[in-house]
Amino acid sequence: MTAIAPQLERDLFMLDLAARGAQRGHGHVEPNPMVGCVATDSTGVVITADHHRTYGGPHAEILVLNTAGDRMRGGTLFVTLEPCDHEGRTGPCTNAIIDASPARVVIGHRDPNPEATGGIERLRSAGIEVDLVEHEPSRRLIEPFCTRWAKHRPWVVAKWAQTLDGHLATRSGQSHWISSVQSRRLVHRERGRVDAILTGIGTVLSDNPRLTARGVRHRRIARRIVVDPSLRIPDDAALLQTLEIAPLTIVCSQDADARRQAQLHDLGVDVIPMPVHDARMNLQHVLEQLQSRHDLSTVLVEAGPGLLSSLAAENCIDEAVVIVAPTLLADARALPSLDGQSPDTIADGLTLTLRRIHRRMDDVVLHYGVSAGSETGNP
Repeated sequence: MTAIAPQLERDLFMLDLAARGAQRGHGHVEPNPMVGCVATDSTGVVITADHHRTYGGPHAEILVLNTAGDRMRGGTLFVTLEPCDHEGRTGPCTNAIIDASPARVVIGHRDPNPEATGGIERLRSAGIEVDLVEHEPSRRLIEPFCTRWAKHRPWVVAKWAQTLDGHLATRSGQSHWISSVQSRRLVHRERGRVDAILTGIGTVLSDNPRLTARGVRHRRIARRIVVDPSLRIPDDAALLQTLEIAPLTIVCSQDADARRQAQLHDLGVDVIPMPVHDARMNLQHVLEQLQSRHDLSTVLVEAGPGLLSSLAAENCIDEAVVIVAPTLLADARALPSLDGQSPDTIADGLTLTLRRIHRRMDDVVLHYGVSAGSETGNP
């Protein structure tokens, strides 16, 4: 194993600290990327750390510099994303950094936005030493932003709970409850942080979900979205009975009954007719339309194997959160997590990268990156 130079090792440690802090902005800062920052004085002692807290509010660097004050002079600033050098909702961070006179700035990833980049060059031209470090946690922080910007669709997180032998439900469709109370609370917390929750009509008909965040603090109210080509949603569906709590969008076929579309529209439902080819919707196009129409950055998918498999087949899943419960059904006819593919070799399967793992009671929660949907380029 190759040894890491002491300075690089410390740089990575500080960037890790900044990245962990940045994650606290999830649900508050989107569509901006999550950004974290740490400041040390001229002797290397940490002065303060902070993160971008609210969309339109001060950037992480500004919050840190305001706290650090004169102690920043001759010190080092560690930031997960290249400081901006343009006038947006806030002024250029480069100006504030130059005024604070640090000796060095360490950056975890270059800004992929061509309108905001240039901070590295600006700081160097002011005589500040700048090091761009290859830092994987910093890259991951901006993946949703990069996906929105480059692919013109929101970042898609697929969540499902399954038995140890890979089933979402019994052969009759019964799935309550595979996961533990603690795991379900984790899901509700995420519902309160994303822009939208996507499901299919099959899940609506079998589970009658509300898809609202309950028992947790809301950072934002997620729009519920149902892919329902033939408008089979029943009038007594919980989604229709809770329109005063959270908005609802139904994506249907252009050929769906016009009167039913009008009825749902009159109830306050946002109905989006989409073309259907060979009984299938182009989900990439659906996601593009949803972003354009509702300015979505993050979407949580809570669906059955039909919609999950279709999203996977179109490379529209960027991250997977899989809750594995200590239960075995041992039934070949029980519902799988995904289906519809016929790979000849193991290598032909969908490739996932394990990012973190933790335990909720006896459940194991696995967080995966999905290779096909997570390309954001190199720093």
